[in-house]
Amino acid sequence: MPINSYKTDEQSVETSKLRTMGRLLSYLAVYKKEIFLVLLIMAFGVTVSLLNPLIMESAIDTYISAGHWEGLLGLISFALALNTIMIVTIKIRMYIMARVCNNILLTIRQELYTHIQTLDFQFFDSRPTGKILARIIGDINSLKDVLSNCVTTLIPDFITICAVAVIMFAKNPILAAASLASTPIMGICLWLIQVYSHKRWQIHRKKSSNLNAFAHEDFSGMRIIQSFHAEAETRQTFRELVKEHRDSFISAVRLNDAFGSVIDFCWGIGTVMLYFTGIVILGTDKVSIGTFIAFGTYISMFWHPIMNLSNFYTQLITNISGAERVFEIMDAKAEITDAKEVIAIPPIDGNVRFDHVSFSYDGSVYVLDDISFTIPPGKTIALVGPTGAGKTTIVNLISRFYDVQQGNVFIDGYDVKKVSIESLRTQMGIMTQDNFLFSGTIKDNIRYGKLNASDEEIIQAAKAVNAHDFIMKLEKGYDTELAERGGGLSAGQKQLLAFARTMVSNPKILILDEATSSIDTKTELLVQAGIEALLKGRTSFVVAHRLSTIQKADCIFYIDEGKILEQGTPAELMERKGAYYQLYMTQFNNVRL
Repeated sequence: MPINSYKTDEQSVETSKLRTMGRLLSYLAVYKKEIFLVLLIMAFGVTVSLLNPLIMESAIDTYISAGHWEGLLGLISFALALNTIMIVTIKIRMYIMARVCNNILLTIRQELYTHIQTLDFQFFDSRPTGKILARIIGDINSLKDVLSNCVTTLIPDFITICAVAVIMFAKNPILAAASLASTPIMGICLWLIQVYSHKRWQIHRKKSSNLNAFAHEDFSGMRIIQSFHAEAETRQTFRELVKEHRDSFISAVRLNDAFGSVIDFCWGIGTVMLYFTGIVILGTDKVSIGTFIAFGTYISMFWHPIMNLSNFYTQLITNISGAERVFEIMDAKAEITDAKEVIAIPPIDGNVRFDHVSFSYDGSVYVLDDISFTIPPGKTIALVGPTGAGKTTIVNLISRFYDVQQGNVFIDGYDVKKVSIESLRTQMGIMTQDNFLFSGTIKDNIRYGKLNASDEEIIQAAKAVNAHDFIMKLEKGYDTELAERGGGLSAGQKQLLAFARTMVSNPKILILDEATSSIDTKTELLVQAGIEALLKGRTSFVVAHRLSTIQKADCIFYIDEGKILEQGTPAELMERKGAYYQLYMTQFNNVRL
């Protein structure tokens, strides 16, 4: 599995920009009525804009030259009314599109978040949290202007350009050809610029993602940084990442700025060609003043939308990489999913069987190698052994957080791959060594184990694991608000709340993965009775380094190098004086035998 951290750039997402754009615009289909209204408003605005030069030409050549002031006043009043209505409708259009675009961003963000929740551990193992946050927040935010301007800029400006060209050629083909002679030059230059600009914006997005990942990791580990006085080192790393972020942005923007320069240059050539052709080639006697003014206005109306479109295209290639990154995660397939014909596993007794199970995280080195065992319902199994031996992997396979490469895992005779994940995990209680607590009240954190639990069930669960007393000593008891990750509580208190959260779920299979590692000796004595109550009548797997917590286990598996080297009751393993005996004596007597 490739390592993805703030130190490494993510792989580029190679997809068709047109396909990505089409997929993004498909979200507009839900708002057909609003988009239709916006298009009508824009059609009216384009029509008024196209009429304005003709009105000006008529005012000069027809009314002013003839001294027809009454007709001129009427024409001006008509133009003023049209343009006033156009300004009002533009405001309405902006309001409608802002609402539509914000709703679409909400939809995309919700879809992305929902999809991420379906992905398995391998996805999160391969990506820093900060880079995932960059997709949900920054990349999605960048899509707003693309969605809005695609409707409000791309369509009307494209229509305006085509209509202006038609009107100009209809009025005077020679002047029109001269005015638009520089258009091919613009097309070639813009095509060359966009090829390289998209690549540079992709690089900038990666640097933004790296910076976000580092900041998240750095703030999460601030206590460690300050404990080891590593502030200077992290500042230097941050400085380097910010510099890379800045340089990538400057590189991308510098190339984008060439868009405007190319268009200004071509616009200038077109204007010069208009007046040169009209004055020198055709002669002023064949081209009226009103026509000159109208053509000058139409040139502006031709090149100004092109300037808008170039800015839109700049914005598009700037932000389309964000859409690519969002859709890349949306298209990510979870490795652990329900098969097509899965069934909901019925209420289980807790029989667990491993049948010649082998497992590897990277596909080459096996963490578990041909393991087989059967655990009857209601038994407590302790998993001990050195770090990295495969203890946590066993319990992860029971919960189906990963799938085995060889062999099968059965619960009550059901292959875990052939039952729905939801029906399986709702009957399990899992406690890890990372006792994560959410922002919110203590009551809400305990209720997380069973969302419909009553207050009485929550209190009983807390009492069972001896958490009730310390909770009641807090200022607001069960309604005490916790900071992020349970800030303000001791490690032992956090663990007791995690026990209560698991207790309230009333699981049939219980998994305790180093669940008592942070509890001090005094707290351990308090919670032991609660653990016994938690284990009673349930099939339990206890991963432990502290052997004092597993002396009442029905069976102990000593695991090393992916195999079960020894198994038996604590007394049996002590009599054998094997690997478990040596571990026990080392831990309790601090001697090596």
